Amino acid sequence: MPELPEVETVRCGLLPHLEGARIARVEVRRPDLRWPLPPDLVQVLTGAHITALRRRSKYLLADLQDRGSLLIHLGMSGRMLVQGAGMGEFHRDPAVLPRHDHFVIHTEAGATVTLNDARRFGMVDLVREGVEHPLLAHLGPEPLGEDFTPATLTAAFAGRRAPVKQALLDQRIVAGLGNIYVSEALHRAGLDPRRPAGQIEAAQLAGLHSHIRDVLTEAIAAGGSSLRDHRQASGELGYFQHSFRVYGREGAPCPAPGCSGVIARVVQSGRSSFYCPACQQ
Repeated sequence: MPELPEVETVRCGLLPHLEGARIARVEVRRPDLRWPLPPDLVQVLTGAHITALRRRSKYLLADLQDRGSLLIHLGMSGRMLVQGAGMGEFHRDPAVLPRHDHFVIHTEAGATVTLNDARRFGMVDLVREGVEHPLLAHLGPEPLGEDFTPATLTAAFAGRRAPVKQALLDQRIVAGLGNIYVSEALHRAGLDPRRPAGQIEAAQLAGLHSHIRDVLTEAIAAGGSSLRDHRQASGELGYFQHSFRVYGREGAPCPAPGCSGVIARVVQSGRSSFYCPACQQ
C-alpha cells in the first residue's frame, strides 16, 4: 500500500494539472471500488473549480470551491494517470490495462486524470462542506509538519507497552507512516522494533523523530518506493527502494558503519519487520 512519500509524490505530479483547474467532465465507470461511490459524485464534480490539491496522511484531497473536497485513497494497487496535458509529456505503461480505469476527470484545460485500480482496494468519496470526514477525524499530526515534535512523540508514547513499531503505525499517533519507512527509521535510530514504546528515553525519541523526517524527505525526493504498483503521475518509477537499509533485506549484512550484524525479519501484528539484532536495541 502506498505510504506518505508515494502519495506525496503523486500529489506533486498532479499539482500542475489539477490545482486551479476547472472540471469539465467526469466519468464513473463502476458504482464502487472498496466502498460504493457517492451517488452524486458526477453532479458535484462537474464544473467544480479545484482550489487546492492536498495530502492528509495517505489520502489525496482536492478542495472544491463551495463544494467540499474530493477524497481519494489509492489502496493496494491504485495509480493516478495523467494524459492529454502536453503531448509526449506522459507515458502510459502498457501493463496498466485500461479496463482498470474506474474514475476519470477531464479538465477544461485538456488534462485527463484517471484512477486506475486493478484490485479495487482504493476509494473515492466526497467530504461535504463543513463536515469532517470520519476517515480523517482521528488522524495524528503529519510527520513533516510543525505539530510533530519530539515532545509530541514523547507524550504519545508515555506509558505505552505496545512495541514501538506498532505504535508508529498507529495513525492516531502520527499520520502517514507505514511498514517500509518505520522499519527504515527505526534502523537509523538504532531501536529494536519490538521494544516497548513507553520504555524509550526522550533523547532516543528525539533521534527517532529526526530520522523519521529524514527518511520521508529522502523518499519523497526519490519519487517514493516502487515495489510492485507505485508509479509517479508521469508513469515513472520511484527509486527509494534502492536505498533501503533493512526493508526486504533479510539475511543481508547490516549497512550501519562498523556493524557486523545480519538483517533479520520478525512478524509483528501480521506484518514483517526488518531490523538488525546487533545494532538495534
